[in-house]
Amino acid sequence: MNTGKEVHEGLEGIVVTATAIGHVDGEKGQLVVRGRDIEVLAETCTYEDACVLLWATPENARSLQTDLGIARRDAWERVTRLGDALALPDAMEALRAALAHVPSVNDARDSVALAASAAVYVAAWSRMQRGLEPVAPDASLTHAADFLRMVNGQVPGAALVRGLDSYWVTVADHGMNASTFTARVVASTGSDMVSSIVAAVGALKGPLHGGAPGPVLDMLDAIASPARAEAWIEEALARGERIMGMGHRIYRVRDPRAEVLERAVEALATAGVRTDRLDLARAVERAATGVLSQRHPTRALKANVEFYTAVLLDTLGLARSSFSAVFAIGRIVGWAAHVIEQRTKKRIIRPDSRYTGHLPG
Repeated sequence: MNTGKEVHEGLEGIVVTATAIGHVDGEKGQLVVRGRDIEVLAETCTYEDACVLLWATPENARSLQTDLGIARRDAWERVTRLGDALALPDAMEALRAALAHVPSVNDARDSVALAASAAVYVAAWSRMQRGLEPVAPDASLTHAADFLRMVNGQVPGAALVRGLDSYWVTVADHGMNASTFTARVVASTGSDMVSSIVAAVGALKGPLHGGAPGPVLDMLDAIASPARAEAWIEEALARGERIMGMGHRIYRVRDPRAEVLERAVEALATAGVRTDRLDLARAVERAATGVLSQRHPTRALKANVEFYTAVLLDTLGLARSSFSAVFAIGRIVGWAAHVIEQRTKKRIIRPDSRYTGHLPG
């Protein structure tokens, strides 16, 4: 049935709202958050700084650090009651189930509670998957430092903390992606922050949105040597396989977040942290860029955020099975910002559709 309405599958090219949170320019390879380039933010900001910036709150990072620490302690009190949820074998399923138990109070308090709870639950899940007891949070530490401590059982060095802060700041917001849009749709109905964030986690769980950092490591393991990179990529393409961590729906150039995270890994190496895969990753990226440009000269298939996410999180000592959930801890900051902003619109998001079935009579 033709109603005369043009269909835009996937809403591509459709502007659904105006936002002051972030801006993505795929042609220039630019990501701006609250008026600042992501390269600057990633080098200078902590997780707490990102929360203050994105939530536009009057608190400074120090007071927010205190609030997050208290909220992590509160989340820890729920861990023993979340046995079934945290025992789920998939990190994103466990996170989705566990966050659904966060009590909703109001947007401001819920944002802190959700960010804190996600860190506690992902850390607990990571240890339980290894047959280890979860580690209680230390409210005196920063969010990044305490997360690494809860995962690995010891207070991390400054370089590791800086690396995780850089990562979480880098992935905190990225335009109107699928999970952010999901959070805003739920918020537009008048539903609470917890429901909005849990829905966003469900969207991020989908492999077309947030599932490639772990497979990037699988690819690097399979290639093993820079000398094998080009041949391996040619063979993979001949089998009809995707090259993990290459290409992005928005960017026509290299994802600026790949540049930021590559530098973050390099900074860890400079600080003396063992980074076995950096040289290999760079060689694979060069080879993949060359092979893909020859095969698809009209398509921009450059390294995306997931390529160096895999290398960075592995260098931080995190298990690849947890990568998407660790990403979610950072992205919660942006999701919450969008929920808060959506509240000001006071209008439910309700697009139309074109009916293609039969009509009676």
